[in-house]
Amino acid sequence: MYLETISEAVFKNFKKITYFSWMSVLDKDRIGWKTAAALVVANMVGTGVFTSLGFQLFSNTNTWTILSLWILGGGMALIGAFVYAELGTHFKRSGGDYVFLSQIIHPSVGYIYAWISLGVGFSAPIAIAAMAMAAYWQPIIGPNASFGMGIAVILLISFFHSYTLKQSGRVQNVLTAIKLLFVGALIVLGFVHQPTLDANALDFTSGWSGDLLKPGFAVSLVYVFFAYTGWNSAAYIIGEIKEPSKSLPKALVSASLLVMVLYVLLQLVFLKHARLEDLQGQVDVATVAFGNLFGQSGVFWVSLFIGIQLLATISGYTWVGPRITQAMAQDYRLWQPLAKENKKGIPVRAIWFNASISLLLVLTGSFESVLVYTGLVLQLMGTLTIAASLKVRSIVGFQTPFKPILQYIYIVFSLWVMGFVLYERPMESLFGLGVVAFGAILYLFDSRIMKEE
Repeated sequence: MYLETISEAVFKNFKKITYFSWMSVLDKDRIGWKTAAALVVANMVGTGVFTSLGFQLFSNTNTWTILSLWILGGGMALIGAFVYAELGTHFKRSGGDYVFLSQIIHPSVGYIYAWISLGVGFSAPIAIAAMAMAAYWQPIIGPNASFGMGIAVILLISFFHSYTLKQSGRVQNVLTAIKLLFVGALIVLGFVHQPTLDANALDFTSGWSGDLLKPGFAVSLVYVFFAYTGWNSAAYIIGEIKEPSKSLPKALVSASLLVMVLYVLLQLVFLKHARLEDLQGQVDVATVAFGNLFGQSGVFWVSLFIGIQLLATISGYTWVGPRITQAMAQDYRLWQPLAKENKKGIPVRAIWFNASISLLLVLTGSFESVLVYTGLVLQLMGTLTIAASLKVRSIVGFQTPFKPILQYIYIVFSLWVMGFVLYERPMESLFGLGVVAFGAILYLFDSRIMKEE
């Protein structure tokens, strides 16, 4: 009964959502900061926040420890948002880290990042979101149908993004607005209602600070960092943003702050309405919590709308990822066929190539393994970009506050986390590093082709 208010809120506000989606795309060639921020929120709020708590609770059971994870992750995302806003407004070319690393360090480093984005950075989050969607929709339509639905969604979203920038903006805004309405409804319902259980997973006892130095805390941060992945999304399409020197910082910073608040509140809601042993190791933590609160009706509505809000995540990565592939394809012979655009300037071939890799990961990968090695590799390359920003002099555009202090904080903290992950999860770590090494081999091969021409 109560969770039906979620669907009512969405449909009552659908006209407002549609109006917002039309007005935020300011002209046929550029998007405004609101659409850029919507893209960032859509890419961030998705799989991680609804799936990673169960894995964190294996080694971190204190609520203060859990909240520390999400606040630290949010702080790191905010630092990254500042730095990427600086780099994006300085270089003014779509492609994100590919452009930054190629111009600051060496083309080979940018090439490796573009390869990682193709195979891991954007294709893997799409696959993970599709697998999470299948897990959440399984109670509704069954395991086989939900799996097929996840595949169909990847194909459908790729189709929507294959025509015009204006259509991509409209689709993204509508899906993001639905996402925010749903997440807001979950938070309100979770805080308003008292737990129905005799005991829940909330634990505010003292002594939690000792958890911060344990390997399990560092490994759990990888899940959190993955949940925050996407804070840099708008920097990848800066060539499509109107007044980027103003719009990009506003979009990145405001979206990162909003998402951090939502994440902290959601964890409290999940812990409040479920037992620790019921959450540990579970992917669908939201349905566990709201199933306890509202019974089978709660499971149905939460599962339905988590699947729907994951559409915005898949859409965001489908929009952004191919722009990096296209930027690399414009510069290197091996990938040149993927640089082709349609009449409206959309990299259609790159979109469908990324979609193909996502489908392959859905068919062959396991959820947690993909999550760990993806998180590690993305953290590695993001840290490299933050470090590279220190080499840029005479910044044109937005400047990171407190530079270089924030960059050093990010780098040291990130290295500490990655060190523990390498120690605790060597197989997944080696696989992720293998992806990096294969990118280096491809660069040597591609460079030789260009020299021979």
